[in-house]
Amino acid sequence: MSESSPSAPSRGTALRRFAATAVVAAAMLVFTGCSQAVPIESAPLASDPDCAAVVVRLPDALAKDTEAEQQQRETNAQGTGAWGEPASVVLRCGAEAPGPTTDRCVSVNGVDWVIDESDAPNYLFTTYGRTPAVEVLVDNDVVSGTTVISELSSAVSVIPADGGCTTIDESFGETSG
Repeated sequence: MSESSPSAPSRGTALRRFAATAVVAAAMLVFTGCSQAVPIESAPLASDPDCAAVVVRLPDALAKDTEAEQQQRETNAQGTGAWGEPASVVLRCGAEAPGPTTDRCVSVNGVDWVIDESDAPNYLFTTYGRTPAVEVLVDNDVVSGTTVISELSSAVSVIPADGGCTTIDESFGETSG
């Protein structure tokens, strides 16, 4: 996993909004039973055909064959996915592509992810350099965020990359020797 940093403002507000939606979804499941679909608010560009390509490639389980294994759940919104009982991982395809940020940016299996850690242990991973963007909210107390994005990168990689994380050296046109 390589790390670098794009440059601009934090996305804490988006994380809190997305986290609140996920918390409401989890709370609704507790009160309505386990057989209900996970209620998730669709991202603005969820109807993009690339999101359909991502959703059909989502794995049936995350962290498979480990103590932290999370089974895929049914959701009620286009371009979404959820895993765990209650949902510990929530995916939304069709988010607005993030601009430059000072948040940490990592490359995992050919997909660049910006990590918003402002609501730890809930981490928001957002693809960087792909349009539409994919957001993945992970409860890191239940399952490792690194494991989750590693296992979701294959599905997400069907969205063509049009940019990616850069290092400070790359940003200023320097090369390392």
